[in-house]
Amino acid sequence: MSEINELYQEMILDHTKSPRNYKALPTSNRRMEGYNPLCGDRYTVYLDLADDVIRDISFQGSGCAISKSSASMMTQAVKGKTTEEARRLFQEFHKMITGVTEYNKNLIGKLTVFQGVSEFPVRVKCATLGWHTLAAALTGNEKTVSTE
Repeated sequence: MSEINELYQEMILDHTKSPRNYKALPTSNRRMEGYNPLCGDRYTVYLDLADDVIRDISFQGSGCAISKSSASMMTQAVKGKTTEEARRLFQEFHKMITGVTEYNKNLIGKLTVFQGVSEFPVRVKCATLGWHTLAAALTGNEKTVSTE
């Protein structure tokens, strides 16, 4: 295994064992639930959204290492961003995770650790569950998000 792959694995494991922003958010004014029936992953994303800016974000729930680490890194990546910036980041992340070779690598940053997931189509839904849940919360959708 290459050094870069080992580093990526370490980052994913770190975010799985110690997920960032893993808590209920009492100041949230948006809350959305997401579910991946294929894997059983289930998360709630909490947003404190004001003036079109994600002031704070957190998540809670259970799932596999890929879904939990992805949701953890997502919260770090979008905190402080506008809703449009968060949507754009999700679009670029989705391109990368589904194997599209043309995506904005500078925008993706540390999220490139998930690039290898594209080789395992069944795991793509795991990696994007938190992101789809965030996207629904940004639109104000009140229906539980499902990866099916």
